Amino acid sequence: MYARMIHELDGSTRSIPYGKKDQCIYSVGRRFLNESLLTAAEKYPNVHCHFNQKLVSANLKQGQMTFERQPSKEIEQVEAQLVVGADGAFSSVRKQMMKQPLCDFSQTYIPHGYLELCIPALSDGTHAMPKNYLHIWPRGRFMMIALPNQDASWTVTLFMPFDEFGKLDTPQRLLAFFKEHFPDAVPLIGEEKLVSDFFACKPSPLVSVKCGPYNIGDTALIIGDAAHAMVPFYGQGMNAGFEDCRLLDAVLLKHKFDVGPALKEFSTTRRPDAEAICGLAMYNYVEMRDLVNRKSFLIRKKVDSLLHSLMPNLWIPLYTSVTFSHMPYAQCIKNKEWQDKVRHTKQNQHDYLINKRQFYRS
Repeated sequence: MYARMIHELDGSTRSIPYGKKDQCIYSVGRRFLNESLLTAAEKYPNVHCHFNQKLVSANLKQGQMTFERQPSKEIEQVEAQLVVGADGAFSSVRKQMMKQPLCDFSQTYIPHGYLELCIPALSDGTHAMPKNYLHIWPRGRFMMIALPNQDASWTVTLFMPFDEFGKLDTPQRLLAFFKEHFPDAVPLIGEEKLVSDFFACKPSPLVSVKCGPYNIGDTALIIGDAAHAMVPFYGQGMNAGFEDCRLLDAVLLKHKFDVGPALKEFSTTRRPDAEAICGLAMYNYVEMRDLVNRKSFLIRKKVDSLLHSLMPNLWIPLYTSVTFSHMPYAQCIKNKEWQDKVRHTKQNQHDYLINKRQFYRS
């Protein structure tokens, strides 16, 4: 997807490129990716995959874990030299780590939830909208997005405050709401399918997790969402998890697989960047649902693109630094802060000159 495609209330559209020509982000089916990763892992003779097992308790300092097999409820004891928890935002490994002293943890639920819908493929098997875009219907307090799938369908997600979801309690109210705020999407989804999909499930919450340290000595570590779950608005959650693997690999090599110092360095150096991207993900929701409709944002975007083309190593826009570079996330924020200061100074100078001219004219 090379750009955001913004849908206005009147049905018109406009695109906002993500970066330079040919720079794009990808829409990848989660199931396809999981299957690809498992297939790759199974090629290693020292990798063994076990499914339908639930971690119920652990002594992470000793590398001891207790699993419950599903559905038989059979208990199994397992020991390991190193336990790596990559078990998601509601991580069982992290819960065990939190029992240790000096372990920080916070989770934040935003007052907005999400609900998934679907735009089916056309009768000829093609996409119903231009497929190389992330489609966005920004409406201030809420928004809807659509991501293209390989089968030509679209995964549509409505992000909205829970109190707004609560008002849509009948098919009539739901259809009236969509026809008011997303009129061009209604025929693409279909009224019957919209009603059926909407009332088939409840809106899900969005949580952001910050914690630390990420390790217990040389015996346990958490990575990915288990360490730094974030709201999905920057599309960096999975990328940050993959980056954890790359950085962990680098520190292990640096310390010649002396696990204790390697895990300590990973935990210390990764935490500021992980917390930074959690904050950026929160900010990007405001940008996607509201700022993209503001003239000031669009002007800043064009100025950023121009300056980046003239000074590619000096002036790097925030989105470009986060998505198309290996710049640490915390450094991306620092980079944005000094750019904002430059913009603020230039704006003050501009306002001063305008006021000065008006003064002399009067």
